[in-house]
Amino acid sequence: MTTRHGLSNTPHMATATLSIDLDAICMAWRTLNRLSATGVETTAVVKADAYGLGATRVARALAQAGARRFFVATTEEGAALRQSLGPGPQINIFNGHMAGDTDMIHDLELTPMLNSLDQITRHFEALPGHPFGVQLDTGMNRLGIEPTEWTAIAPIVLEAKPEILMSHLACSDEPEHPMNPLQLANFHAMTDGLCVPRSLAATGGILLGEEYHFDLTRPGVGLYGGRPFSNRSIVRLSLPVIQIREVAAGETVGYACAWTATRPSIIATLSAGYADGLLRSLSGRAPLWDGDTSVPLIGRVSMDLITADITDLAEVPSHLDILCDQQGVDDLAAIAGTIGYEILTSLSPRYDRRYVGTGT
Repeated sequence: MTTRHGLSNTPHMATATLSIDLDAICMAWRTLNRLSATGVETTAVVKADAYGLGATRVARALAQAGARRFFVATTEEGAALRQSLGPGPQINIFNGHMAGDTDMIHDLELTPMLNSLDQITRHFEALPGHPFGVQLDTGMNRLGIEPTEWTAIAPIVLEAKPEILMSHLACSDEPEHPMNPLQLANFHAMTDGLCVPRSLAATGGILLGEEYHFDLTRPGVGLYGGRPFSNRSIVRLSLPVIQIREVAAGETVGYACAWTATRPSIIATLSAGYADGLLRSLSGRAPLWDGDTSVPLIGRVSMDLITADITDLAEVPSHLDILCDQQGVDDLAAIAGTIGYEILTSLSPRYDRRYVGTGT
């Protein structure tokens, strides 16, 4: 069927597509590797399914680019990553050695970062001689062993030869924040002279300078196009137009009649919603993109659908982009009142993931 403006009202049979540029991810890793001090090992953080982009494909590409050590959050993530990468690369578990994880840690050669006396006791009793690292709390008060406890147990732990001592910066995305030098000083106080490889810097820490780099850096969000480091667009999220309609001036669109047409308008309905990670707070605020041309998202973001005003486009598009060169994850996050991490990790499994490039 065609409207009186010549616009086809036939739905496009397509699913939303998330295009992921493996070459751009690997370029980001190489850049952060160059920014790390000479002699420092640059690893890759691929927790939360590589920040929502697919750890299997992303980690393989990063391994081809040169990464030999990976960090994930949980033992289950480590098991899946080992299946993808095979033997060889080291896989570290941020959350440590949890109850019930012993067999997977042993059988899949995973390296837990021990965060507490309970975890240290569990690991030493269940897997004596198995590789481990230690996470220290230098002020974030989230995970890790606190300074007074570390002073008491360090001799026992060091005798077992940990592979790495690490901590995590709370405010590295704010270079002038006084917490950064405070945590750096605390880390020195807890680790100087121990002759164990050390790691303090994730993406933001790398950008703070070489004094934060120690022996190993752990870039995460910077690999995926997020601030504080971003070199180029990593992802494109294209949403299919599944129906169009004409509305008259004064008519409303969507739940709660949240948008009212002020002129005769052409409205496109697109297949994606808050069930797919498009936050409801984007309602009526985020632009979508037809190439270099923006169109407004109108009305409420609903569970599976959003609507856009395409009146001013010359032709009906087959799709509109909500993540693209013109609008990255942090741009969309700012509109939604959140951070790029949440945008990335909320990306729906319903999207058709397509990988661009090989990472080589």
